Amino acid sequence: MFNKSQVLAIYMEDSLHEDTGKMGFGVMRYSEHPIACVVDSKSVGQTVREACGQPYDVPVVESVQAAQALGAEILVLGTAPPGGKLPEAWVTAIEESLGKGMSLINGLHDQLGLRFSHLIKDGSGQKIWDVRMPQGDVAIGRARAAALENKRVLMVGTDMAIGKMTAGLEIYKWLLEKDVSTSFVATGQIGITVTGKGIPLDAIKVDQAAGAVEDAVLAEKESEVIIIEGQGSLLHPGSTATLPLMRGSCPTHLILCHKAGRTSLGRLDHVKIPPLKEFIKLNEDVSSVCGSLSPAKTIGVALNTFGLSDEEAAEALRAMEVELGLPVVDVVRQGAQRLGKLIITR
Repeated sequence: MFNKSQVLAIYMEDSLHEDTGKMGFGVMRYSEHPIACVVDSKSVGQTVREACGQPYDVPVVESVQAAQALGAEILVLGTAPPGGKLPEAWVTAIEESLGKGMSLINGLHDQLGLRFSHLIKDGSGQKIWDVRMPQGDVAIGRARAAALENKRVLMVGTDMAIGKMTAGLEIYKWLLEKDVSTSFVATGQIGITVTGKGIPLDAIKVDQAAGAVEDAVLAEKESEVIIIEGQGSLLHPGSTATLPLMRGSCPTHLILCHKAGRTSLGRLDHVKIPPLKEFIKLNEDVSSVCGSLSPAKTIGVALNTFGLSDEEAAEALRAMEVELGLPVVDVVRQGAQRLGKLIITR
């Protein structure tokens, strides 16, 4: 979509300190583009590391104008607000960036191409990329992936925004470094943005969602291992994404993703997270339909320990291994080697 040499600015107004900033943090971690800055008027003069503890030494500036002065050519909307709607407060920044000749990467549900295309200058090469734009219709799922002879690893989670994409990409990168034939199927706006391809699962008609996943998995059928980016959670009342991921990919392996210390859903305190052993069994039973489809076993846990000290993180990892009898890894602190080896050997 864009030349990898083009410089990004990430718009994170009111989200640099929130989990809604996951789009921006994902781009900072995985994008191959140079990143000039983050735009957030509340943390001007700091780096991202200084402002919120995330491990990125990207400077924070106050405006689109300041970002362009640092060489930014593309504005990335680096926030994922609930519902994926465009906050009207962002319109001025979008209009300013397009008026200054910048391109736009939009991961919201709201499609911005039609609304703002009149601001693109003729012959400028500017683009508006609506990442969550489905590409054509697809058939319903038919469990065709079950006939493949490769390994299909699905990230499942206890909640939204807890690191399913990060765990998947870290494992994918480790397998590639070990010369394992591996593909990554991106299913959300961040994965699509950083890899350049994938399916915007939550923007696809529900009857076609499993079929879209199936097509994406079958397109990578020559790979020995396919890592499928997880979305949502079977536990979350606002999520319908996990089931079509299971049906479309017919996974052979599951990796549970969880946030250390979380006992209820973010923003939904009344929905308690069940005992993890029971939740693991639920995902395995639903994935295989109690044995009717491809059996999938949970081979490990990717535990997000962000915000804990090294000592606290080590204790949380150790305690969960004892509780579950499974390998438990923070792929950011420790790397993905243990989980990658499990995929290769099981």
